[in-house]
Amino acid sequence: MPTNPAKIVPPPLSASLMGLLVLGGLIHVGFGFLLGFSVDEAHYALYATKLDFSYFDHPPLVGWIQWPLVALQAPIGVLRLIPEALWLLSSLLAWQLARDPALPVLLRMPKGVSSNAGVGPATGDQVEPAQQRELAGLWAVGLILISPVLHVLAVGLLPDTLLMALTLGLMKLTLHVCQNNTIKQIRLQHWLLLGLLLGLAGLSKYTAIFSALAVTLVLLWHFGLAALKCLGLWLAMAVAMVIVTPVVYWNFTHNWISFVYQIHHGSGGDWQFKRFLLFFLIQLGAYGPLLVGASAMALWLGVRQRQAKGLAMMLFFFIPFVVTAYLAGGGGLPHWTAPAWLAASPFAARLIAQDWANGRRRFIKLLVVVQALVCSLAFTLLFFGGLPGVTAQDKWGKQNPFADLWGWDQAGSVARDLAVKLDVAGISISNWTLASRMAWYAQPLAIYVLDDRFDQFDIWFGQIPRNSDTIFVNWSQMKFDLPLKSGQFKSCDFIETLPIARAGREISTFDFYHCKSWGGRP
Repeated sequence: MPTNPAKIVPPPLSASLMGLLVLGGLIHVGFGFLLGFSVDEAHYALYATKLDFSYFDHPPLVGWIQWPLVALQAPIGVLRLIPEALWLLSSLLAWQLARDPALPVLLRMPKGVSSNAGVGPATGDQVEPAQQRELAGLWAVGLILISPVLHVLAVGLLPDTLLMALTLGLMKLTLHVCQNNTIKQIRLQHWLLLGLLLGLAGLSKYTAIFSALAVTLVLLWHFGLAALKCLGLWLAMAVAMVIVTPVVYWNFTHNWISFVYQIHHGSGGDWQFKRFLLFFLIQLGAYGPLLVGASAMALWLGVRQRQAKGLAMMLFFFIPFVVTAYLAGGGGLPHWTAPAWLAASPFAARLIAQDWANGRRRFIKLLVVVQALVCSLAFTLLFFGGLPGVTAQDKWGKQNPFADLWGWDQAGSVARDLAVKLDVAGISISNWTLASRMAWYAQPLAIYVLDDRFDQFDIWFGQIPRNSDTIFVNWSQMKFDLPLKSGQFKSCDFIETLPIARAGREISTFDFYHCKSWGGRP
């Protein structure tokens, strides 16, 4: 019986790849122009309005890269073209890595079949290795597209968005230089590029140290101790250190507060085992069981088959993930592991592509459908600002996380107008997570955070002057008592309420007060 080629040869992958990238781009551009700034986005956009060598909570690249567009007063939708382009770059790098013949294969092969070839899904005919690698490249992009948290980082520019692309770039370069037989064969431009990527990663986020460690360990595995004697490696490290000099200088002139803050912030509160277990459940939801499961399987197969080369490259995933998982026992955020999962995606894609070619498709299809439905549900809730029909007065509407992305532009404008009208010193807020949006949308007014936590706002705006008046803003989704305790404001007069509506219903409110004569007590 003749073989049906359609069952063996995948469809044109170039068209499929473009389709996935265009779909992702349309989603991100659409929400980029639709939604207001999130907490972190506004905070990092403020970096660009107040350029410095570094900042209290993160290195400066996330602000520097936005500065040209911010200086031109570009709208938020245009600013978001930066993370959208970084998502596209990350997807293409993952695609290239997954289809790179040099990438170590960590696959579940049938008995008696070489790891260099797959098996046709129904006929047992051999599939060309190149075709299976092309399919893996497509799956790498698909895994990124159906991972919910990666869409968040594609719309909002966070340090992790930068680190995702840089981590994959470091993986690709490290894989390339390890094709040389001796370390002396590595060209000077590759060492310089390695130093550049490491330096940019260091300017993005402090956790870039994990990528630097992975690069070093992979080079040591491949070239042995000769790597440490190579001037090229030390040149790369020197280039990286020169690039991150601004961060070191800023911390030196600010009593190393950023380093101290990150050490405490990363460790969180008291370590709890239930938080550690919850971390893994959150990862399943944030990145999807297909990426998480296939990555774990690839890692396990590498250990079982003792594939040292493959395990060495998986250090780009393993080191940051293990450290973050442990720290999650003290508290953590789901997007902290995004660069690690991007590093694992080529290995996961290779395994999925082989299972697909070998006919094990039903479970893969099921997980794809589930993850696509989760993403679609999240997009729907984002569009409607929460559950359609549920208002801020309803039980589920009083703690609506999606209301966080609506109304801050209006609230900032009202607060700024009131401050000018009443001739007050600035705007006061009870918590820094509320301050970043207000500081962005109420520019150029000073924003004073009334808590006793030292942060970037204290560096930018200082302490609220004693005996001064401000416009105090309260938001219904994170409401605080009026600051009228002894040593705080002497009085706070209600001015007005601003209701925020989305899809014909009220999802939150902002209350504005004229608070007088600050006493100096946080």
